[in-house]
Amino acid sequence: QVQLVESGGGVVQAGGSLRLPCAASGRTLSSYARGWFPQAPGKAREFVAAIRWSGGSIFYADSVKGRFTISRDIAKNTVYLQMNSLKPEDTGVYYCAKGRSGWVATAVSEYEYWGQGTQVTVSS
Repeated sequence: QVQLVESGGGVVQAGGSLRLPCAASGRTLSSYARGWFPQAPGKAREFVAAIRWSGGSIFYADSVKGRFTISRDIAKNTVYLQMNSLKPEDTGVYYCAKGRSGWVATAVSEYEYWGQGTQVTVSS
């Protein structure tokens, strides 16, 4: 079993920044990918960033390229999402997830363990 715990959410003005950590515990095999998926009210969860745990391959959604940075601390078993130049449309509950494989994937169905989420609100 794997447990994922996100934190770092909050209310920020447009143009501001937030850093979201996601700490993993339990049976976290080191070869699996980690991803971030925000969910806006009334909308489906969508992919924004993922990282391959071993090797560090990274992929971003076009909507966040140049603004968001995903990284990992192997010793702490933690993945981070640094969000800069935030926009009101970035508002949502941000979930981190562990992939079913080591490959970086964008589909929700390619991830099997999810955290409880952390709320990010960007005001205009």
